Amino acid sequence: MPHNILSISYLIASVTFIIGLKMLSHPASARRGNLIAASGMALAIFATIFLYEDEGKHLGNYGWIFSAIGIGLVVGWMIAKKVKMTAMPELVSFFNGMGGACAALISIVEFDYIYRNGLGTPDTIFSSVVHAGHYLAIIAGAIIGSVSFAGSMIAWGKLNGSIKDVSFKGQHLVNLLILVLVVAGAIFTYFSNAAGANIPFFITVFLALLYGVVFVQPIGGADMPVVISLLNSFTGVAAACGGFLYDNKAMLTGGILVGAAGTLLTILMCKAMNRSLKNVLIGSFGGTKSGPARNTSEQSAIKEITVTDAAMVMAYAKKVMIVPGYGLAVAQAQHSCHELEKLLEEKGVEVKYAIHPVAGRMPGHMNVLLAEADVDYDKLLEMEQANDELPATDVALVLGANDVVNPAAKNDPSSPIYGMPVLEVEKAGMVIVNKRSMKPGYAGIENELFFDPKTSMLFGDAKKVLQELIGQIKEI
Repeated sequence: MPHNILSISYLIASVTFIIGLKMLSHPASARRGNLIAASGMALAIFATIFLYEDEGKHLGNYGWIFSAIGIGLVVGWMIAKKVKMTAMPELVSFFNGMGGACAALISIVEFDYIYRNGLGTPDTIFSSVVHAGHYLAIIAGAIIGSVSFAGSMIAWGKLNGSIKDVSFKGQHLVNLLILVLVVAGAIFTYFSNAAGANIPFFITVFLALLYGVVFVQPIGGADMPVVISLLNSFTGVAAACGGFLYDNKAMLTGGILVGAAGTLLTILMCKAMNRSLKNVLIGSFGGTKSGPARNTSEQSAIKEITVTDAAMVMAYAKKVMIVPGYGLAVAQAQHSCHELEKLLEEKGVEVKYAIHPVAGRMPGHMNVLLAEADVDYDKLLEMEQANDELPATDVALVLGANDVVNPAAKNDPSSPIYGMPVLEVEKAGMVIVNKRSMKPGYAGIENELFFDPKTSMLFGDAKKVLQELIGQIKEI
C-alpha cells in the first residue's frame, strides 16, 4: 500500500510540474504556477521520506534529513529575500549551479555504492552485473551535472563582476581536447578493473568540472543570457539521469521538463543573438570579429535634451514606445516607468513597451521587472512586433538599454554584435536615450544610435529622470 501511495504522489507531483510550467508562460499566472509546482515538489520530497521502502525498510536517518532540509530552507529563503532584482541573473546562476552539483553528487554516490559493494566481476565493475544503460545514466549525470555546476559558478562570478573574461589563442582546441578526454575517461571507466575503477571515474568528474570552467570563462558581452539558458538545460538533463537511476518518476519528469525548456530557450536565445548552438557548445562566441574598425571621430556630436523638453515632446505625441534595459533594473525604476505610462495614457498617448529577448542579463529579465510593477502584459511587444510598430511611433524612450538598440548590429561588419537582431528604434520619429553616461554597454562597444540626428541624450539615473518627467508632464 505505501508503494502505491508513493507512486500516486509522484504522479501528482509530475502533473503539478507540467501545470506550473504552463502557467509560467504568462505573468498573470506565473506566481501561482510557481507555487503549484513547488507544492508538487514538496509532496514528492515528503512522500519519499516517509513512504519509500527498500525490502520493507524505510529510509531512517530523519534527523540528518530534516537538518539538511532546514539548513537549505533557511539559507535559500534568506538569499532569495535579500537579492535585488538587478542581481536576479546571478541568483539564477548560483541556484542552477547548486542543482547541477546535487545531480552530480547523486551519480557519484551511486557509483561509489556499486564500487564498494563489489557489484561486478574481477574484470569489470559494470559489464556483467549492472546494465550498460545504468552506467550511462550514472556517468552522464556526473559529467553533465559537474559541467553545469562549474559553469554556473563561473557565470555567477562573471555576472557579479568578480570574475573577468579570459581567452587565449587556440582556446577552442583546448576546450575540445578536454571534452574528448572527458568522453574517453567515461569509456575507460566502464572497462576498468574492479581494483581501480574509482580512479578514472573521479578523474573524469574532475575533467568535467574543468570543462565547465573553460567552457564559460571566455564568454562575455551580451552573450551571457545564452549561457544561463544552456546551463539550466544541463542541470535538467543531469536531474533526469538521477530519475533514471532511482526510477523516480517525479525526478525524471522534473528533469525532462527543465532540460527541454532550457534547451528550447537556448535555441531562442541563440536566434536572438545570431549565434549557432554549435558555437555555444564549443564556447566559440563572445569574442570579437575581424574587419575594418569604424573611425569614431567621424561620428557627429551627441545632442542632449532637457527633462522639460522631453516631457513636452512625449505629452503631445500620439504614440510612445518605451524600451527598457539593464539601466532601468539598476535604478529600480520599473514602478516610476509604469506611473509615467499611466500619466501619458491619461493625456491620450498610446504607450507600449519594446522588449528584446536578451535585454538585461538573463532571458525575461525585463518582463519580470515590468510584471513586478503591474504593467499590462499585452503592452509588452516582442522584438519583431515592436520593430513593425516603431516606424509609426512618434517617440522611442530608451531607458538604460544599449547593445539591444545598437544599429552597428546591422551595418557594421567589424562589430562583435554584427548580425544580432536588435530593436530598430532609429525608425521612430524621435529617440530619447536615458543613460547615466556615455559608457558602453555590456558588450563593451560604442553605440551608433547615440550619434544619430534623431537621437537626443537625457543623462541621469533612470528613476530620478522618470520622476522628473512625471512632474513636468503633470504641469502640462
